[in-house]
Amino acid sequence: MAPPSYSDLGKQARDIFSKGYNFGLWKLDLKTKTSSGIEFNTAGHSNQESGKVFGSLETKYKVKDYGLTLTEKWNTDNTLFTEVAVQDQMLEGLKLSLEGNFAPQSGNKSGKFKVAYGHENVKADSDVNIDLKGPLINASAVLGYQGWLAGYQTAFDTQQSKMTTNNFALGYSTKDFVLHTAVNDGQEFSGSIFQRTSDKLDVGVQLSWASGTSNTKFAIGAKYQLDDDASVRAKVNNASQVGLGYQQKLRDGITLTLSTLVDGKNFNAGGHKIGVGLELEA
Repeated sequence: MAPPSYSDLGKQARDIFSKGYNFGLWKLDLKTKTSSGIEFNTAGHSNQESGKVFGSLETKYKVKDYGLTLTEKWNTDNTLFTEVAVQDQMLEGLKLSLEGNFAPQSGNKSGKFKVAYGHENVKADSDVNIDLKGPLINASAVLGYQGWLAGYQTAFDTQQSKMTTNNFALGYSTKDFVLHTAVNDGQEFSGSIFQRTSDKLDVGVQLSWASGTSNTKFAIGAKYQLDDDASVRAKVNNASQVGLGYQQKLRDGITLTLSTLVDGKNFNAGGHKIGVGLELEA
């Protein structure tokens, strides 16, 4: 198996802090698949404070014989997204994709060409935005050997002829343990640990700080699987913000998620947030 992409390094720990929480939102997700293989994914949420509603509709169709995937997406900001991807055709592990965005109201449009390649010990990704004035080139690579992972990510602005991103990452991964460290542009330092202590309990720790400042962030979180259909989550950070979540599978294809964020420093002042999410799949 190829190593993860650079953007997926440390993902197991990040999922502990992000999945299962919908603070300040009423959220609805619907997934379905037709007999012909077309996938539909409809998502929407309403912000409890502003009342703003956002929704999207995504369709995806795969032609397995040719490794072709067609994706189209529309959202309530009236933005259209289209992607055409081909995988494992020219070379095993190679994925080529072309994507475009178009906003009819403003006339703004953009495009991007992506290349990804995965092998047993290497994962490389690159993308170039379609801009005649001078594209921005993003590239990253991850090397893996016996559980150790080393990654590098860069971006080059051809308009200004200079490198705009210079990130490094180093980590170690096993089935039940993941260690991830990263340095972004030599100024931002971060690290995370994921540990599966048992079949039911996952624990994550995150730490980050920036050079030249005293701004240090620390958080610890956990997910506990009560049974096959229910789980609870909890997280707390050094700002005394406590997040709690409960997820229940009501029946096949219906999952309810409840969450709340409590500000421990201003407990009596209120302003705490709740979140409700409902996922439907058929």
